Amino acid sequence: MIKNIFLLAITFCSLSAFAQKQDYPIQPVPFTSVKLTDQFWTSRIETNRTATIPASFARCESTGRVKNFTMAAEHKGKFCTTYPFDDTDIYKTIEGASYSLAVHPDAKLSAYIDSLITIVGKAQEPDGYLYTARSIDPIHPQSWAGPERWVNESKMSHELYNCGHMYEAAVAHYMATGKRNFLNIAIKNADLLVRTFGPAKRHVAPGHEIVEMGLVRLYRVTGKADYLSLAKFFIDQRGIKKYDAKSKNVYENGTYFQDNIPVIDQDEAEGHAVRAMYLYSGMTDVAALTGDTAYIAAIDKIWNNMVTKKMYVQGSIGAVGDGERFGDNYELPNATAYNETCAAIGSVFWNQRMFLLHGDAKYIDVMEKTLYNGLISGVALDGKSFFYTNAMQVSNSFSHPDLERGRSGWFECSCCPTNVARLLPSIPGYIYAQNGNDVYINLFISGTGNLMVNKKALKITQQNNYPWDGGLTFTIDPASAMDMNLKIRIPGWAKDQAIPSNLYSYEQSSAQKITIKVNGKAVDYQTKNGYAVISKKWKKNDKVELTLPMDVQRVVANTSLADDNGKVALQRGPIMYCAEWADNNGMATNLIVPKGTVFTTTYEPALLNGITVLKAEVKSVNIDEAAQTITTENKTMTAIPYYSWANRGKGEMTVWFPEQVKYVELLTK
Repeated sequence: MIKNIFLLAITFCSLSAFAQKQDYPIQPVPFTSVKLTDQFWTSRIETNRTATIPASFARCESTGRVKNFTMAAEHKGKFCTTYPFDDTDIYKTIEGASYSLAVHPDAKLSAYIDSLITIVGKAQEPDGYLYTARSIDPIHPQSWAGPERWVNESKMSHELYNCGHMYEAAVAHYMATGKRNFLNIAIKNADLLVRTFGPAKRHVAPGHEIVEMGLVRLYRVTGKADYLSLAKFFIDQRGIKKYDAKSKNVYENGTYFQDNIPVIDQDEAEGHAVRAMYLYSGMTDVAALTGDTAYIAAIDKIWNNMVTKKMYVQGSIGAVGDGERFGDNYELPNATAYNETCAAIGSVFWNQRMFLLHGDAKYIDVMEKTLYNGLISGVALDGKSFFYTNAMQVSNSFSHPDLERGRSGWFECSCCPTNVARLLPSIPGYIYAQNGNDVYINLFISGTGNLMVNKKALKITQQNNYPWDGGLTFTIDPASAMDMNLKIRIPGWAKDQAIPSNLYSYEQSSAQKITIKVNGKAVDYQTKNGYAVISKKWKKNDKVELTLPMDVQRVVANTSLADDNGKVALQRGPIMYCAEWADNNGMATNLIVPKGTVFTTTYEPALLNGITVLKAEVKSVNIDEAAQTITTENKTMTAIPYYSWANRGKGEMTVWFPEQVKYVELLTK
């Protein structure tokens, strides 16, 4: 029984027997049907299982997050953490642990999770309400909670936010184990929401979105249409509350909450970046399930705005620390970049959904850039320390309140570590997707994927050394000969496209060519929506070889990005690079990379868990403030993958390099 449950999709497929009339036209192959053998991701997922998840549970215990639930069950004590959303750190860690259990059974871990679920269940009130910040002492709730249920939801109580993460975790746990103990708690809570909110009931635009995504997951599992209807109701409540439209303050004008105008009228990525990603993901889910064309038109415009005007070169979003939010168009500063790790995770969620809706590789291009760069930079190689924000530049002579020079084991607000814990073990579920005879290969990660195509079993085996090598091999192994359209993503970075917009571009086109062979022979293939389409009758052990160029590319920014004018960033394959103090005589922000600089590449297995480094002869700047002189000297520069910085101590780091002396930022002034 449980074995069969494993084969169902955690995120998008339904467990129940009901038939959904409408859904994403493309469906992901569930992570439980994919087994990885690569080094890059397998090692990270294993570190997440053995280090990150246990540490996260331990910190939930030591910081009082678990104690809050115990006190809530007894209705006595004092809320002992800082934020009312601290409940979700337990939920998110259970979600990540459940994903791990599904592919790596662990009786001890399973029993521990059950013990936590028991504690959570005892804290639930008889009508389904579950919110420790109020239940511990209803007369004196935590300050953000408000004096009564829901009255502060549109601002900062996070009551519905907590519900959403609980639903996500409960569904993951149910589908991983077959147990209903957590799912029943979530359903009881969701039924309370259905009784409380809706037309002719209480109205509210959730202050921090994710309940919409969570309700959709419950709908997929239970088939209860009320959950889907409520998700849409919450989305449609945005833009109704009256704010001060003339105010420049993002809290006063409603943009911080994505609440200034109705969602169908929004055309710009705005406000708190994590809230935004969860809202847009929820809108995409509801659009797929209801066919709401107004939603689709809006999210298409918003996505285009984000990718053309509001994304950093390594995939991060949310440039402004005041409000952890999107800035204005082209407001992407380097020295004060915010780039919350949770926002990168939310971007992965949204781009995956946009692909499932539209079938265009550009969404996976953005997702891949984020995954390999601005997301995994958020966790140390040992899996035990984290960045909340992800810097673009660290200088010895400049400081800023939001600048993190090194990772931390935990934060007072620890949303990012627990979000990492739930994202990483689900990565195998992002590799393959399917729509009838169309089989998509989106990510290039060695291992096997097991699919059913027209009721026939199909196994795809990938062999590669990605992201360090562009030689990719796919063995196609159908149970019997089958007609199939194999769609292999040709990454934008391999087609001289740094990002699917003109926000960043390559200084020069690649001289290398993309080649595809089937059973050793070069083939002609069609390209559609960024995919190489190979249509044929596939037979056992058919082999496809794809070779992608792995030049070191100099990336330049749109001239509207003032901080990046006259500078270049370095990219090889999907990996963005940076220079760090440890490899460059204690400094990094004094390096100049002139036009024509030639880089060599070397794989160093003993460095930072194995990376390809870039080396080149460049110039370094020496500033003598006393003499007011600037001199340069030749120097060998070493660049490392951006995700790997700050694993060897604190010091300078930079992603963008001036091409001339005049563009060196004299941060000492």
